[in-house]
Amino acid sequence: MSMNVKKGDAVKVIAGSDKGKTGQVLAVDTKSERVVLKGDGLKTVKCFVKPRNAQEKGGIIERESSVNVSNVMILCPGCNAATRVAHKIEVDENGKKVKSRICKKCGASLDVKAAKAAKTAKKAAPKKTASKAKKTTAVAEEN
Repeated sequence: MSMNVKKGDAVKVIAGSDKGKTGQVLAVDTKSERVVLKGDGLKTVKCFVKPRNAQEKGGIIERESSVNVSNVMILCPGCNAATRVAHKIEVDENGKKVKSRICKKCGASLDVKAAKAAKTAKKAAPKKTASKAKKTTAVAEEN
């Protein structure tokens, strides 16, 4: 099953002992449908680690626990609220189809790469039109 949560996403826990807390996704396991979260006050698990060789020490360590993916919702960077995920398919300048994740509430992009690409495309577009405007005014002045 494909999941809408990816590594690096900011999420809010909506069920369980950590309900209401926010964190960042460290790892996603698609087989067991669980995500590992890192954040202040989130539940941790104590694990015993065996020494791998004679010089290394073993012992009990604490690490982040995993949460079922159904118990988390993505935090939208635009409206800063927990939201569901919609998908939008766009065609880029090379003619390739690009699938991006969209916030259901405000329509902002949830993908970091897609958001950066959209910002650079918006910044590049006015520069091109400005250069065309200069060319047309230069041609008009010559005539």
